[in-house]
Amino acid sequence: MPIQIRMPALSPTMEEGTLAKWLLKEGDAVASGDIMAEIETDKATMEFEAVDEGTIAQIVIAEGTENVKVGDVIAILAEDGESAKDVAAAGTGDGEDVAEVKPAAATADEASSSDEAVPAKAASRSSQSATEQADAKPSAAQKSTSDRIIASPLAKRIAEQKGIDLASVTGSGPNGRIVKADVDGAKAGAAPAQTAPSDATMPAPKVPVKTPAESEFGAPYEAQKLNNVRKVIARRLTEAKQTVPHIYLTVDVQLDALLKLRSELNATLEADGIKLSVNDLLIKALGRALARVPQCNVSFQGDELHQYSRQDVSVAVAAPSGLITPIIVDAGRKGLAQISTEMKELADKAREGKLQPHEYQGGTASLSNLGMFGTKQFDAVINPPQGMILAVGAGEKRPHVIDGALGIATVMSATGSFDHRAIDGADGAQLMSAFKELCEAPMGLVV
Repeated sequence: MPIQIRMPALSPTMEEGTLAKWLLKEGDAVASGDIMAEIETDKATMEFEAVDEGTIAQIVIAEGTENVKVGDVIAILAEDGESAKDVAAAGTGDGEDVAEVKPAAATADEASSSDEAVPAKAASRSSQSATEQADAKPSAAQKSTSDRIIASPLAKRIAEQKGIDLASVTGSGPNGRIVKADVDGAKAGAAPAQTAPSDATMPAPKVPVKTPAESEFGAPYEAQKLNNVRKVIARRLTEAKQTVPHIYLTVDVQLDALLKLRSELNATLEADGIKLSVNDLLIKALGRALARVPQCNVSFQGDELHQYSRQDVSVAVAAPSGLITPIIVDAGRKGLAQISTEMKELADKAREGKLQPHEYQGGTASLSNLGMFGTKQFDAVINPPQGMILAVGAGEKRPHVIDGALGIATVMSATGSFDHRAIDGADGAQLMSAFKELCEAPMGLVV
């Protein structure tokens, strides 16, 4: 009996995703645990493992297709002794017709927008046509009837970064779709290969002209489609500002003692290949401050207030797809070397889009540091259901009162954003005071 492979929900908030890449093709044998595809979720690009055994009889959704809803059929798996013809004749095996899923021969736009059922015979012919086209040698930059270059979102992004003209690239994906592997080997700025057409037999080539749109007040612009991560960021931050009453508390922190301690610790840890950043020490300081002021390590849950006994600090990381917050679990109790090692690994995975759900889902409070960009002070938006986020600015030389006399010190402004439904202003002020104290007397971070 044919087995439907459906779009999985790879995170609790995932409703749809992009089928970024197929790692197998039609006719390949599949065993349980094999990696079948890479799927771009609302947070990261993740690998999808097979749970059944068989042979891929039909790839229903082509790689690069966006907005594939969770539960949609993306491929058909034939069991032992079955062929692709058996699959087409038997349907899906659970009372549904194979024709009700989107055919692999459709373009990304067609596959994501068409929800109409087609007759089974038409779907079978579409599948056979897609197979024949995949077997044939694809022409350079195969296009749709509207002369649109068909390429996966990842391939387009890489081509834009490298300055590659997609018209010069030969697509190896289904229907001649340009995928990541095609762009990786292309040369930047390459011009499309052209052959001399016969004037008698060939029409004049169409030259696409890209004209930027204009707003209602005349300013030109180029529309950019939101990726899944950006959609989630927009929705969650809008909800946070509309539903969470924010209260902001700012303190100035003298950093000279912390910077001196960091320098001494790095000299000791150099032999172990560990180099602490200021951010590593601030993560530990926030974790310890939350342990000292547990009434701020909370989340508002309707009729309940959840107070956490562990300090899991979510750290904002700017990734190509958008902001994501990997978590340092139990930051208040971990050593600085361990925090530094984990943070580097998580930040690298975040930028590569390879974070696993347990590495970014959860957290009891957040830290956002824009100091490395020279930002002096800012107010961050709370990440629900967390009760607070700490926004850290740049450390800079400022006039400062030292031991009762005016002097010059390295000072950093830190602003806490608190959910006023869960955290009173006095409690938030205690947390900010504890954070300031730990940074200005930093030996408390190493004991």
